[in-house]
Amino acid sequence: MSRFTAQLRVELQLVARNGEQLLLTLVIPVMLLVFFSVVDVLPTGTDEPVDFLAPGVLALAVMSTAMVSLGIGTGFERSYQVLKRLGATPLGRTRLVAAKIASVMVVELVQFVVLVPAAIGLGWRPDPTGVLVAVAAVLLGTMAFAGIGLTMAGRLRGEVNLAAVNGLYLVLLLLGGMVIPFAELPGVLRGVAYVLPSGALADVLRDSLDGGGTGSGGGGVRVGESWAVLAAWAAAAPLVARRLFRFQ
Repeated sequence: MSRFTAQLRVELQLVARNGEQLLLTLVIPVMLLVFFSVVDVLPTGTDEPVDFLAPGVLALAVMSTAMVSLGIGTGFERSYQVLKRLGATPLGRTRLVAAKIASVMVVELVQFVVLVPAAIGLGWRPDPTGVLVAVAAVLLGTMAFAGIGLTMAGRLRGEVNLAAVNGLYLVLLLLGGMVIPFAELPGVLRGVAYVLPSGALADVLRDSLDGGGTGSGGGGVRVGESWAVLAAWAAAAPLVARRLFRFQ
């Protein structure tokens, strides 16, 4: 077994053993999808609530894994000097980072294997012609959220990082157009929401998978602008993380 494969296995085992991370990465997205699809209380602007919710929850799953799970886990490893020790071993920092990125991708795949059939069972009918575009959007979203999570993990103490990442998760969930349309937000908050990576990812996933350019419920930014916002976050966040991250 190669060093990279061995570390990837360790990373996946750590995720599986962490109940809080599993709750954020899988249980909460499934609960939100099922509850708000069955109980029609959100002003989604669509005939079937699941048509609005499914792409948004997929975006939420990416954020949960790439930002929250990765950010919190890495933050505690840094606080406990685990990263410092691993970086000095034959594994090396490059393989360590690659293993973490690969573990994020594996967890996201598991999330989609669960969420997509669940959404289809609730009545969602995604456009299969947009799958490749959606995959590109997920990759950009993963880069953006991973950069944000690693930036916080590389600068904050473990306990502070835990609170900060969870707090940001809640803000992006409420303001990011994932479960609440942009059009329902107050004007000032709507202006902020338009430039968040969460809303941009949800918008492009809705456009590619639903084929309707729903724009977060009819009140969001145009899809082209959402792509620009998402690409900007995907380019900037990893660069910021690389510059600010400290292994100890």
